[in-house]
Amino acid sequence: MRYLIVVEETTTGFSAYSPDLPGCVATAPTRHEVEREMAIAVSFHLDGLRAEGLELPVPHATSIYVDVPA
Repeated sequence: MRYLIVVEETTTGFSAYSPDLPGCVATAPTRHEVEREMAIAVSFHLDGLRAEGLELPVPHATSIYVDVPA
């Protein structure tokens, strides 16, 4: 499955979360590291849901950019 990950720059590095997986988050000092950590977090999160016998959330979040006058 493919889940949307939102990455945000913070004052100390980067944070990330998935709108489709509430509570699944990661932080790291670099963007590359937060992307890697988030991939691990998503896998761990889904493994936990499976272990509990729960259905995996169907990915539904999408993203777009809009252009607006400055």
